[in-house]
Amino acid sequence: MSSKENKAQIAAIGAGWWSTTAHIPTLQNHPQAELAGIEDIRAEVLDTAANHFDITNTYADFRDMLLKEQLDGVTVAVWHAAHYEVAKACLEKGLHMVLEKPMVLNAKHAKDLVDLARANNLEIIMSYPWNFMPQSTRVREVIKSGALGRIHYISNVFSSEPLYLYRGDDRSDEEPGMYPVIGPGDVYSDPVRSGGGQGHLQVTHSAALMFFLTGLKPFSVIAVMDNMDVKVDVVDAMIVKMDNGALASVGSTGGVVGGDGKLDIQIYCDDGYVDLDYIAATGTIYYRDGSAEDVSPDLDDFNRSVPADVSDSPGAGASYPAHLPAVNLIEVITQGAKNRSPVEFGWRTVEMLDAAYCSAALDGKEVLISSLYD
Repeated sequence: MSSKENKAQIAAIGAGWWSTTAHIPTLQNHPQAELAGIEDIRAEVLDTAANHFDITNTYADFRDMLLKEQLDGVTVAVWHAAHYEVAKACLEKGLHMVLEKPMVLNAKHAKDLVDLARANNLEIIMSYPWNFMPQSTRVREVIKSGALGRIHYISNVFSSEPLYLYRGDDRSDEEPGMYPVIGPGDVYSDPVRSGGGQGHLQVTHSAALMFFLTGLKPFSVIAVMDNMDVKVDVVDAMIVKMDNGALASVGSTGGVVGGDGKLDIQIYCDDGYVDLDYIAATGTIYYRDGSAEDVSPDLDDFNRSVPADVSDSPGAGASYPAHLPAVNLIEVITQGAKNRSPVEFGWRTVEMLDAAYCSAALDGKEVLISSLYD
């Protein structure tokens, strides 16, 4: 650890919406971390973040920051299309990191980062906050133990309302309090910077959860997508065949009106099944003998486990603990703690989405995951 009062020296690469909501306030408030600097290529965004958090150590190029600062780790929250370049450079500097979702935009790049991290004993903590929830940990344990038998079918549905983002309007003018510091602007409407719409903004969450909970890997994907009236996908429907032969139906829409949407995952096994509602923060495991285990988290108790200094960070949501990936990074660096959201699940998610976008472009033709590496 680069010692400065025995604190982890961590910099934030990207100072936009999610970095200023979740990562920067957590790093600034945590007693075992020192926010060593922030970077953003957009001068206005960088100035806004620096002024809001009273940060003087700023950079317009992450390469300059990596060269000049003695760092232990970084948080990476830049445009999706830039994830690979930035993450690879940080790994080559020997840095642990929190990497925002989606990990990258194609399977080859994902594998490259995984291989590089493994070769250098570095941790990439995927920023999937639902992976940190108690119900996720418990279901993963039960499935891994074999208590429910072989998985044969998964239903995975995520409905949400980011259509306005895909239209290039983050509503920051209409609702000034919607974002703690700065909004995302029009990035999600641009397929070049974002790589896609609902798939890379929302399905990435539900897919990563599916792979985290089950430990399965995708074998092939059939997908159909609808862009509605925008340049990126809004409605996604996928059939995913897993490496154990199980089938998963993965569906999502970003066009929800009049409500908050849903994130529901059901996992059907030979000896029971799992029913999870992540928006309501409820869950039940049903066993062959007729018994049922309630895995709904006690959110008050869960939040008491969060370091007090970061519990009031803007990203510290009760059922969506956006601050915990950065907390986990600090613990990895200072305590040698376990990576609670391992990069392998980001990799599997990228494989599934890469195949899905390929399949949709081929009018729903089945795409084998192995073909992504040809």
